[in-house]
Amino acid sequence: MTDQWFLICALAVGTFSIRFGGYLLGSKLPTTGAWATAFAVLPGCLLSALLAVIIAQGSKEEWIAASLCLGVAILSRNLLLTMTIGILTVWLLRSYLQF
Repeated sequence: MTDQWFLICALAVGTFSIRFGGYLLGSKLPTTGAWATAFAVLPGCLLSALLAVIIAQGSKEEWIAASLCLGVAILSRNLLLTMTIGILTVWLLRSYLQF
């Protein structure tokens, strides 16, 4: 077996193990109570933390796009529209309006 095939097989086993382990762990999580509530809001908290770091270290384009996205999110409550506006704003500002 060549080194490439060994690497592919090792990565496949690793990927399967991570996914299967997540499935086993997920089946043991509580479905009611305070912990269940905390787990329900965890993805939003993680996303907020990641976005805060990106915006804090961002350039003018990211700050403008984040401000526009905040307004769109508050007015529309539509995640797809908010993400589309943010991506298009950064793309347009970086491509056509150099600060």
